[in-house]
Amino acid sequence: MREIDVGLVTKAVRRLCIEANRVLAGDLESRIRSAARTERSPIGRSVLGTLGKNLDAARETGLPICQDTGMAVVFADVGQEVHFTGGAFADAVNEGVRRGYRDGRLRCSVVADPLRRDNTGDNTPAVLHTRLVPGDRVRLLVAPKGFGSENMSRIRMFNPSASADDIAAFVTETVREAGGRPCPPLVLGVGLGGDFEQCALLAKRALCRPVSVRNGDPFYAELEERMLRRVNGLGVGPQGFGGTTTALAVNIEAAPTHIAGLPAAVNVGCHVTRCGRAVL
Repeated sequence: MREIDVGLVTKAVRRLCIEANRVLAGDLESRIRSAARTERSPIGRSVLGTLGKNLDAARETGLPICQDTGMAVVFADVGQEVHFTGGAFADAVNEGVRRGYRDGRLRCSVVADPLRRDNTGDNTPAVLHTRLVPGDRVRLLVAPKGFGSENMSRIRMFNPSASADDIAAFVTETVREAGGRPCPPLVLGVGLGGDFEQCALLAKRALCRPVSVRNGDPFYAELEERMLRRVNGLGVGPQGFGGTTTALAVNIEAAPTHIAGLPAAVNVGCHVTRCGRAVL
């Protein structure tokens, strides 16, 4: 049994909230800069060049890469040989979010109730997903999720007779209807299978996978590339001004499901889809 003081969790979450909001993952930044060279639309190239300059400015000044610093989504894989000391794990995560948004001077965007809309003032509570895994380590992933793109996400319960082309059409139509509102070029997380709730979670996990990593199943890896081509064929383009770069990646995660259904979810991420990782 390995003991971990929850204070270490708080420190890690605080750091990840700040870092993820200031510096984009290297592989995603590389795709933006590469797209600025290959985009066919002059306006699109200009937009992508400006996005690159924004990333440079954020890195140089320590300011956030986007004014919407997101709702903190935290994935925690906790080794079953870990024993937390010094307090409750969930409280430690939320304290890390609180300190991160305060110390990083990040916008607080969370309201305590969806209808009465009073801001909590510290961007808590986080959306926390915890699962037990073998071992004695704790792996944390913090994903500050902006809602310009989140609001464009969709889920559909397909009949089990639906084909891969039907799913690809659903993903493509989701992007078409969103247009420029989610701040493309996009990263798309696609969840397939499970039940209603698991499917949405699969899509969120897919969104957090590095854009340089394809699905380990060749069938889904090929489907990711096929979906990406279809989405980029829409012509929505950078920031909705038209062009050949509407999405930078499509990531699919799949799970077993019921014989009577085929759930599909699309979690839409903007060009600054942010994730920070730490291991304790």
